Amino acid sequence: MSKKYPRDLVGYGSKSKKINWPNNARIAVQIVLNYEEGAENCVLHGDKYSETFLSEIIGAQPIKGRHINMESLYEYGSRSGFWRLHKLFQEKKIPITIFGVAMALERNLEVCKAIKDADYEVASHGWRWIDYQNI
Repeated sequence: MSKKYPRDLVGYGSKSKKINWPNNARIAVQIVLNYEEGAENCVLHGDKYSETFLSEIIGAQPIKGRHINMESLYEYGSRSGFWRLHKLFQEKKIPITIFGVAMALERNLEVCKAIKDADYEVASHGWRWIDYQNI
């Protein structure tokens, strides 16, 4: 292989960079909760097919029309999953970051209020699920 590879896969190598964390901590942990429900590919959003890539349905195939099984998986997150985790993080006083897809947040204002009231850090996870490769 004579041509230089365009990606850095080596980094610092065996000579790790010295990091000085507050209070001489040796590890930093960030808890992130993705909030995506309502922004996935779905014919209701004008997509040709419903979501097939990020799913618990192994080998999900595109179907014409609504994919009720897929929609149900995503709806669990917004209707129940978020609230179960939110309650736990609040009880334990654990600060978290929300990776929020804007379209999903726009569809559930009660979740937005809970995120704001909890003073969670919010990081943009894009407007919706589209291929951003060539944008």
